[in-house]
Amino acid sequence: MQHPVATPAQGTALPQGATYPQGQHGPQGQQPGAPIPPAQTAPAPHTTQPHGVTIPPQPQPQPQPQPQPQAPAQPQPQPHAHSQQQAAPGAPGTPAAPAAPNPWATYDPWRTQQPHSQPQQPLLQTDGAVAAPKRKSRKGLLVFGAIALSLVTGGIGGGIGAYIERNGGVTDVELGQSGVESKDRAPDSVAGIAASALPSVVTLHVSGAGGAGTGTGFVLDRKGHILTNNHVVDPGGSDGKISVTFSGGETATAKIVGSDAGYDLAVVKVSGVKGLKPLPLGNSDNVQVGDPVVAIGAPFDLSNTVTSGIISAKERPITAGGDADGSDVSYVNALQTDAPINPGNSGGPLVDSKARVIGINSAIRSAGDGGGEDGGQAGSIGLGFAIPINQGKRVAEQLINDGRATHPVIEVTLDTEYLGDGARVAEKTATGGPAVKPGGPGADAGIKPGDVITEVDGQRIHAGEELIVKIRSHEPGDRLELTVERDGKERTISVTLGEAGD
Repeated sequence: MQHPVATPAQGTALPQGATYPQGQHGPQGQQPGAPIPPAQTAPAPHTTQPHGVTIPPQPQPQPQPQPQPQAPAQPQPQPHAHSQQQAAPGAPGTPAAPAAPNPWATYDPWRTQQPHSQPQQPLLQTDGAVAAPKRKSRKGLLVFGAIALSLVTGGIGGGIGAYIERNGGVTDVELGQSGVESKDRAPDSVAGIAASALPSVVTLHVSGAGGAGTGTGFVLDRKGHILTNNHVVDPGGSDGKISVTFSGGETATAKIVGSDAGYDLAVVKVSGVKGLKPLPLGNSDNVQVGDPVVAIGAPFDLSNTVTSGIISAKERPITAGGDADGSDVSYVNALQTDAPINPGNSGGPLVDSKARVIGINSAIRSAGDGGGEDGGQAGSIGLGFAIPINQGKRVAEQLINDGRATHPVIEVTLDTEYLGDGARVAEKTATGGPAVKPGGPGADAGIKPGDVITEVDGQRIHAGEELIVKIRSHEPGDRLELTVERDGKERTISVTLGEAGD
């Protein structure tokens, strides 16, 4: 951006050393400050001193040619008076009239001054005609006038300013502001989506023997069923207390209907609450990368928090939770989003542009090991993961109807220490049993110990966790095509998923 060029204000002073043009300070042809030669006077009349002494008329000076300013004239001899009158006796202090001096000598700017050693003739004044006074410099008058004007105007301005200040100013300050607008927003805007979804979102406070925590959930139906994450309600244990707070501030007590650690989902229910608004469910199979999404929850117990972003990736295999023995690990074929998700968002809805649930916010990837104020928990870095609602819907229905959820399985044990590409079938279980369960779906499909599974339905997998995630994203009874490496050769095996209870 170019800065504006400052232009000098009117009346800019001349730089130091600069001069005004000739003829600007005085009459044409006259140097500034040059004296005005005395005017000729008529012959002085006879005057009488106070004591009656008669003073004869003095000879009148003859005018001399005005000296030229172009060059200094040669020094001229000081004219001397022809005669000098003494004061009459009896009139002390009254000088006698001097002889007529050259009237131009005093005003000649080019004249050589008489040395101090030579006697100076006193300038005597008679009672007759006198020389005209020297004209004052016009510049001096202008400066004096400007100073006087400044003092006057400054005094007036100061008085007016003091009066205005004492009386609170001329007028009160009024700042501009836009007028009142309609609160309605487009239904597919973030504000419109939030307005539609917030009444269906709740904040959960859980406490019990296992600790306490905060999470989010959303209403599934008018009967009071609320879907959330298992890790939100798990700290309360079987005898824990769950308090539900709705977006309007109403609170209610809830009880666990069912939960599943493998899917990291749980359903709780409130009773005696009227006017519940279920949140509509979408179809996660229709989601595309880049679709806009909105996350709603209570990060760090800040209820009704709304954030937005997009779908960053689909079918992102993640694992979360789990105990030291490897149990209770959740395997999710997740939707990845950059919408900010933080601790406390867990269990909350991830909705599309039509305010329909497409995922359940469950996990985040953090940089480092946290170190924040809230128990060392780290915040969002734009890597959030949600359980697809198609999987969540199936599990929620099982939990509501049966109190438990089923898992699709192929009933083989994987080698967790295998570092190669793909999922390797172990030689035996940790207890020494067969790695491929006899009569199970895997055994019936022809899977053997040592086989390396590299693809599921044509999609490459790189680790055992990815194979489990792919299987968990299906339902029992679904058929899968597996690509298997055995003895350096690839083969395709078709397997029908079995069912296992949690």
